[in-house]
Amino acid sequence: MTIQNSKIENPLADLISDEVYELLHSHSLIDEKAVRDYHIRKRFKNLRSGKMNAGDAIDVIRNDYPYLQFDTIRKIVYQINTKS
Repeated sequence: MTIQNSKIENPLADLISDEVYELLHSHSLIDEKAVRDYHIRKRFKNLRSGKMNAGDAIDVIRNDYPYLQFDTIRKIVYQINTKS
């Protein structure tokens, strides 16, 4: 029997090393929703820095995350937190 060494892609490579990510992930310490929101905010910032207006930038992001509504993405990018 052969064991494949399958590496998990590190979606936070710009913040932490692959080894740290794999360790955190193996202990279920990665919040996938928070990682998604981080990428959405990062993408929004990049689109806006290219002189795209906010509404169009959110529409572009919605193409990548069609299950999210416009207002949900708006809340994510502007970090409107509805939790108490």
